[in-house]
Amino acid sequence: MKIIFTAVIILFITGYTQAQEKPLVQFSGIIYNIDSNVVVPYVTVTNRSKQNKMVSANFQGYFSFVANEGDTIVFSSVGYRREALVIPPGREDKSYTVIVKMKAEVVNLPMVTVLPWASVDEFTKEFMSLKFADDDLEIAKKNVTRSSLMAMAKNLPRDGQEMRGVNFQNNHIALTNKAMNMRMANPLLNPFAWGSFIQQIINGDKGKGNN
Repeated sequence: MKIIFTAVIILFITGYTQAQEKPLVQFSGIIYNIDSNVVVPYVTVTNRSKQNKMVSANFQGYFSFVANEGDTIVFSSVGYRREALVIPPGREDKSYTVIVKMKAEVVNLPMVTVLPWASVDEFTKEFMSLKFADDDLEIAKKNVTRSSLMAMAKNLPRDGQEMRGVNFQNNHIALTNKAMNMRMANPLLNPFAWGSFIQQIINGDKGKGNN
């Protein structure tokens, strides 16, 4: 037990010493969209080498924090692909500034159909009470009923053939009336005039007999 405990302490001290041996650097940068060169705001910057310690870039895409040389840094943001880099060693000025370019990631979501029913039972009830539309035969039967034809006759304008027939009929009636008026204007062709003439002759003969 003592041997295991001693080994754990040694490993801890060794790891701590190695971590202390890595020089500190001021890691800074600006994050851009690689396609539009527009800054990407509020990107999450994660230091994988420091137990996933996270910082956030500001609204201008700028970040700055202290890290060690050799640390692995990951940049992530909603709608963008993750980018990662390793801080190189040997920085004499103890600072490292980068320009990070992230690429937008298009995610095609599956189609979602929103239904107006809150449950399956409600859907079943609505479905059973549905009134299906008439087929072509039923629609044709309704279109040739007397009420439908009368309604269409009142609202639909007459076509050319119908107007020609109406004009022909009106002209025929006008010519017939004109001929009848001419025939009635001639006394020789008026049967009523002949009847009155004959009646006058009869009345004249009766008057002579009485004298």
